[in-house]
Amino acid sequence: MGNYSHIQGEITRLKIERNALILAHYYQRPEIQDIADFVGDSFGLSQKAARTDAEVIVFCGVHFMAESAYILAPDKTVLLPEPEAGCPMADMADVEELRQLKARYPDAAVVSYVNTSAAVKAESDICCTSANVLSVVRSRPEDKIIYTPDRNMGKFIADQTEKEIIPWSGYCYTHDRLRAEDIEVARRQNPDAVVMVHPECSPEVVAVADYATGTSGMLKLAREHKALTFIVGTEMGLKHALKKEAPEKKFVFPSKHLLCANMKLNTLEKVLVSLQTLEPQITVPEPILQGARSALDKMLQVT
Repeated sequence: MGNYSHIQGEITRLKIERNALILAHYYQRPEIQDIADFVGDSFGLSQKAARTDAEVIVFCGVHFMAESAYILAPDKTVLLPEPEAGCPMADMADVEELRQLKARYPDAAVVSYVNTSAAVKAESDICCTSANVLSVVRSRPEDKIIYTPDRNMGKFIADQTEKEIIPWSGYCYTHDRLRAEDIEVARRQNPDAVVMVHPECSPEVVAVADYATGTSGMLKLAREHKALTFIVGTEMGLKHALKKEAPEKKFVFPSKHLLCANMKLNTLEKVLVSLQTLEPQITVPEPILQGARSALDKMLQVT
């Protein structure tokens, strides 16, 4: 990896020189989380992108996140240190298929997870994240909701609301690999633990958990719940933030498969190079930009 302190020093110097803001998702490598100005979930990062006065946004995440930052702040230079850092689940939502589904259900609202391309967002009425998905769905006057792209989140919404959910068939390969048996094994080994899982997990996993919530919700639980041990059903990168939030508590990740290779593609060296070269830049074509901006703006208005 090289000399962390030297690279971190150069990043800090260039960040000031470029008037740059470094955003990092909770699933990023620990050393990237440590160098970031703000570490958060998709919703929090979207808010920061929309409000920043910085001229440059270095987004340490995956492609749809950097796209969202550009959509919300098109006057900024948005950099994604590793342009190949994509999201397989986002790729599962196809624009033409969504248009066909909208034609079949003209009375339905389209709610799209931020884990979608800008083109899919542009075809949506509103976006959501795992932190605000239920608030967003409940905010819609329509009784029917087309939800893209995560089938597991769609089932979670259907179980928590009175709306008719028309789900997409996509899934997060990291969360979907977690099994209820993995949770049960970890529970037997940690009988006093609280189990919290991401709603992108399968319905079987959600059913055996004490809480199903997004990453920001997990951090809140770690901070406020009296339990001393937590079984955590999400990507392992969150452990770094959990230990900062509650250093005296124990966090058990019940499967070795809770790892997103795409999230780990960004490195400190790549962050440094992106600040040196102001590349690779992420942009969104104007016709798509306006529709996607509308869907994201509506999401940010939901409390």
